Amino acid sequence: MEWLNYHHLYYFWTVAKNGSIKDACKELHLKPQTISAQIQTLEDNLGENLLVRQGRGLVLTEVGKLAFSYANDIFSTGREFIDVIKQRPTGRPLKLRIGITDVLPKYAVHHLLQPALRLESFIRLLCVEGKTERLLAALAVHDLDLVLSDTPIPPTVNINAFNHLLGECGVIFVGVKKYADMYKENFPRSLDGAPVLLPTEDTTLRRSIDQWFSDRGISPKIIGEFADSALLKVFGQFGNGIFAIPNIIENEVKNMYQVSKIGEANGIVERFYAISIERRINHPAVAAICEKARSELFV
Repeated sequence: MEWLNYHHLYYFWTVAKNGSIKDACKELHLKPQTISAQIQTLEDNLGENLLVRQGRGLVLTEVGKLAFSYANDIFSTGREFIDVIKQRPTGRPLKLRIGITDVLPKYAVHHLLQPALRLESFIRLLCVEGKTERLLAALAVHDLDLVLSDTPIPPTVNINAFNHLLGECGVIFVGVKKYADMYKENFPRSLDGAPVLLPTEDTTLRRSIDQWFSDRGISPKIIGEFADSALLKVFGQFGNGIFAIPNIIENEVKNMYQVSKIGEANGIVERFYAISIERRINHPAVAAICEKARSELFV
């Protein structure tokens, strides 16, 4: 096993955060030659350059930026460890880094994450939105603690992680008042030829809606397709078309976007997953999210 010399890493970290060897010397009370030699040894052991000269100063290479990020975490955790051992309050919040697939409704995500913010210990959320594959890649290298998704891990993604089904709910169609008045009667046959706003074709909900229309012989008029669920709702708010939402956020969407329920899409189910590296969840905030979702939100 290869071992990292933390003294060497500490000298590099001090130089990187100060921006120069000269300023690092003042903090470490060491000669420039000593610090330079220690950083050179670290670079030789890693087989990578971490710092390069630019003008009169030093700048981080791409590998140097990665090393500096890890060093920040390492020495921050070390300081916290000493504080805990000596029973001093750290004042440091517990971070929860969440990846959220961009197709998930924002109100649903808000509901899912609330239990983490209600814990006695102070939780600081870091929420990153994106495509499932990119978020799972970040999860694999521990840049994220959890990914919230509407699908389990795709078979095309090679990652050692675990799906935790949080729950499932039904789907309803909603629209502004004029559409609710026009299409509520004789639903769902009334949607044949009706203007609709849909998620993009690469989403689970879109595939479910397409199949639901096909099974009933309904051919709506597709006005727009959206990767961002919030943007889709804004178009719906301004009367550009009817759209589908999970029924667990019906009240919030109706109030926020001034729309009304048109009908229940019986047969369409939307599922929500928490994906983690852990089979048995240990992070207290993640555990709270999973427990509350299953016991309160999806019942």
